[in-house]
Amino acid sequence: MLRNSTTVFLVGNIELTIAWYERLGFQSNYFPPGFAILRRDDVEIFLQNQPGYIAPADPGRAERAAWNVYIVTDNLEELYAEFAALPEVNIARPPCPQEYGMVEFDVVDLNGYRLVFAQPMSNDQGPAV
Repeated sequence: MLRNSTTVFLVGNIELTIAWYERLGFQSNYFPPGFAILRRDDVEIFLQNQPGYIAPADPGRAERAAWNVYIVTDNLEELYAEFAALPEVNIARPPCPQEYGMVEFDVVDLNGYRLVFAQPMSNDQGPAV
């Protein structure tokens, strides 16, 4: 029986990455020299450090705004307001309803990873943001 899955990001500077995610409300457990667990509520993201790592250029991925992690929340409106108030957070796509019944917004982290935050639409077509 499968029970869980955790996203793992390869990063070039784990300390800077931990600090960035802490500003988003994630707590961190750092296991030097190269591993960390980020946690906010029930969501975990693992970081693996490879000094100097930079993700290879992928124009197709950038063009289609491909996701790296999809995080479902029950408070999209509040979360969007929290993140939008942080100047270092790149909101790449504001909240928008999707034909598959979710309202989503995207954040791109300092390593270029795209996090999608989503909430199921209510009967009135989703939270007002």
